[in-house]
Amino acid sequence: MPPLTVVSYNIHKGLSAGNRRHVLHQIREALEVTDPDLALLQEIVGVHAAHARRFADWSLLPQTEFLATELWPHAVYGLSARHVHGDHGNAILSKLPVSKWQNIDVSVNRWEQRAILHATLEHGGPGPPLHVCCVHLNLRHADRLRQVTSLISHIRAQVPDDAPLIVGGDFNDWRQQAGTRICDELGVVDTYVEVHGRHARTFPAWRPMLPLDRIYCRGLTIEAAEVMHGQPWHRLSDHLALATRLRLTPVVL
Repeated sequence: MPPLTVVSYNIHKGLSAGNRRHVLHQIREALEVTDPDLALLQEIVGVHAAHARRFADWSLLPQTEFLATELWPHAVYGLSARHVHGDHGNAILSKLPVSKWQNIDVSVNRWEQRAILHATLEHGGPGPPLHVCCVHLNLRHADRLRQVTSLISHIRAQVPDDAPLIVGGDFNDWRQQAGTRICDELGVVDTYVEVHGRHARTFPAWRPMLPLDRIYCRGLTIEAAEVMHGQPWHRLSDHLALATRLRLTPVVL
């Protein structure tokens, strides 16, 4: 099958840095131009009553539906957090059919509610289906370690060892410690590190210094990886998008 382009992006609830502008329309345009086969999105809003009153162009649709349009016919939303104004979470937009999906609560305190969105995709080729996990971990290091343990346990229990796997999202791992454990225990590789020899710096978008966003994989060949710098990305979310191009590794019979 042809290569898969995968984008991981914390969209900051469709607002610019500082929450001054509603930029969801521009985010959709940027994603459409990039045209990934899979978009793994974090901080995506289901409902937000206060923002709907504040911004005249706030979509009446949930953001997952607004972004998916006709380009990504298979889209799933996993709620992470409820609050007084509504909810937000993670989403996977896919050109490949989603055969099943589940949302796993990995919250460890009441202030940062988090979840892992896991979808199983049919790629049309030989071998097991493709498993994709969209992740957003806590800011506090000790919390992240507990959530990484949950992520590893879930994948070991739910994803066969011979199945291709993509794990992407905002890991908040500026210490670059969670990633080492994920790679060691799950047998995945960081796609950007494999291509460039260092972690991708994606935050803050206007002057990226911290390596918060990652795309890991196993059972796939990495062809390219890049941070989406420049226009229009640095004026959208407080994160930059991270992209990679992957090809399913042929199954040896």
